[in-house]
Amino acid sequence: MTFRDFIERLRLLYVDDKELRRSLFSIMGFYPRDIRYYKQALTHKSSGQRNDKGRLLNNERLEFLGDAMLDAVVGHIVFEHFDRQREGFLTNTRSKLVSRESLGKLADEMGLTDLIKSSGQQRSHNSYMAGNAFEALVGAIYLDQGYNAVMCFMRKRILAQMVNIDKVAYKEVNFKSKLLEWTQKNRVHMDFNSIGQSRDDKGSPIFRFQVMIEGVAGGKGEGFSKKEAQQLASKETLSRLRREPQFIDAIFAAKSERTKMEEVLVAVAPDLNVDSEPVAAKPVAKQKKAEMPAMKTVEEPDEFDLSDITAHSGEPSREDIIAAAENAAFEE
Repeated sequence: MTFRDFIERLRLLYVDDKELRRSLFSIMGFYPRDIRYYKQALTHKSSGQRNDKGRLLNNERLEFLGDAMLDAVVGHIVFEHFDRQREGFLTNTRSKLVSRESLGKLADEMGLTDLIKSSGQQRSHNSYMAGNAFEALVGAIYLDQGYNAVMCFMRKRILAQMVNIDKVAYKEVNFKSKLLEWTQKNRVHMDFNSIGQSRDDKGSPIFRFQVMIEGVAGGKGEGFSKKEAQQLASKETLSRLRREPQFIDAIFAAKSERTKMEEVLVAVAPDLNVDSEPVAAKPVAKQKKAEMPAMKTVEEPDEFDLSDITAHSGEPSREDIIAAAENAAFEE
């Protein structure tokens, strides 16, 4: 450390917001130059904070900038670290590293979550607040000290100390298993439909699949193997289940229609014409017997009880089930 740096650090310790500066130093490894960027990065819109001109402050614009910077910086790091991997592998690794869940965990472990200004109710209900604040912090670092500072922060403070990039990259998250678990728990039908196959420039086959849940089109995926394509289709479907309530509603509406149809089919099963005469005394011709449809077994009433998947049930809601499946998919 030069003498000039020492004097600058000493000066910053005695100016306003010194506690915040110290906290940020423990998180970032350097002191901020313009503390205003970081105050804004840590302000959620629910806090009601206003600037000198009376305008509401929030971190949404910095979150947008930080998201773009993370894609660039983490993409750069992944590109250099895995110098022999294909584009699909690099994209998947970057996605794991910068997912809202991953960033939220980092924010909690670093103590960043404790610095966020927000209403208590929003803090308890917004599962993405910490991850969004992390993105906003990256945006603040970029505006305050530039691209190299963001690169240094991510490379030396995050990927060197808190995240094992190799472990994240090579850990296979079984999205298909998570999706199957959700569909079985909610008793809905799911299929993987092949939607085409082609070859790339090098002649390698490319497979494409789409998830269908109760006949409702889900996510699509393509890969160099059927397994990879189905995994990616499952991942996209899990994401849609979490973020698109109308997608969930369509699935359960289709399930409701299917179960009604099954009940109708049971109700109108052909009459066996059994009268007072014993069956043994009135044999049926073999040909006629072969033509008779088999009676459909009536399932237990609980099979059609949807109370376990409605928001009003005492059981976990659909949103809770989906969130649990998605969060489990991103666990280390």
